[in-house]
Amino acid sequence: MKKLIIKLLSFIGLGLNIVPAILVFSAEMNPDTCKQLMLFGTILWFVTAPSWMNNGQEDASQE
Repeated sequence: MKKLIIKLLSFIGLGLNIVPAILVFSAEMNPDTCKQLMLFGTILWFVTAPSWMNNGQEDASQE
């Protein structure tokens, strides 16, 4: 359950990097708001993604 929540949070962080850029390109969002959302999304992604992305590699190196 914990791993599922971390994955969900990391994909939300990834979405916060993609969606605001598209909204600024289509003139639906202010660039300053986009920068703030993308900063938050980047921090969220880099905090949560490593905890579930490297699990397969660590298991293989221990064998």
